[in-house]
Amino acid sequence: MSDEHGSVFDGLIGGDSAQWAFGTDFEDPLAGVDTTVPDGVDHAELAAYCLMLGDDALIMSHRLSEWCSRAPDLEEDIALANIALDLLGQARLLLARAAAADPGVVPALPEGSPVPAEDALAFFRDAGRFGNVRLAEVANGDFAHVVVRLLLFSVARLALLERLRASTDTVLAHVATKGVKELTYHRDWAARWFLTLARGTEESRRRLVTALGDLWPYQPELVTAHPVELSLARAGVGVDPAALRGEVDGVLDQVLAMSGVARPDLPPLAGDGGRTGRHGTHTEALSDLLAEMQVVARAHPSGRW
Repeated sequence: MSDEHGSVFDGLIGGDSAQWAFGTDFEDPLAGVDTTVPDGVDHAELAAYCLMLGDDALIMSHRLSEWCSRAPDLEEDIALANIALDLLGQARLLLARAAAADPGVVPALPEGSPVPAEDALAFFRDAGRFGNVRLAEVANGDFAHVVVRLLLFSVARLALLERLRASTDTVLAHVATKGVKELTYHRDWAARWFLTLARGTEESRRRLVTALGDLWPYQPELVTAHPVELSLARAGVGVDPAALRGEVDGVLDQVLAMSGVARPDLPPLAGDGGRTGRHGTHTEALSDLLAEMQVVARAHPSGRW
């Protein structure tokens, strides 16, 4: 594919193959960002916190990516794919930050493996080492299901990232500043579709109400604090999610009121002895998801792509 002036691709990469979407020379996602851990902050706690938030984004991104080619129309198909990519970008930064704060969290791989730390964390941890909320891992249902899940998830995550912009950790503040813009769109997309389905046909409303009842018990986990979150909130690094409960409830109540949908009166999903997704206790759905997501990387741990 060339002519007398050279290849039609000349000038696209400027000699830097890292700009291509394939190869092994990807840039460090934290290049140019100060990764110094703030004074007095426990490195292991910071890594654990970043893994929690990164795992939320990673697993939610994977579930949304499963909607590629399945949405009601092309515009919404592309919207869901873009939302998934936004969350994947957040996940990459947060997992890389976890590895920089505490390299000990990164799974051991064969010597000389080309796998970056953030990829090792995504592809070589078992379910019990993931700290995502269980809402993110539930297997996909119909379109109403993805709308409800994204609404519950994005309302809470947006409230969290808005406050995380003031984090004393430079990386977290950077991720939050960019993420607020992304999550605002995610929340508004989900709220718009929630209203559309609620006011649409009898069938669309029925499906929406069913999805809301199925997913509502998972919502409280988004605003329930883990000890690591409390510790880092006191240190000025993280956010206590329990402090977001009033704001999150207020936004959800507005959407429900506009849609004419009653707020579900359902108890939170129980944990195992009080342990939830933040503690590494998950549903079988996460193991199934990871088996699919990780199969190629685990089969070829030293592979170059």
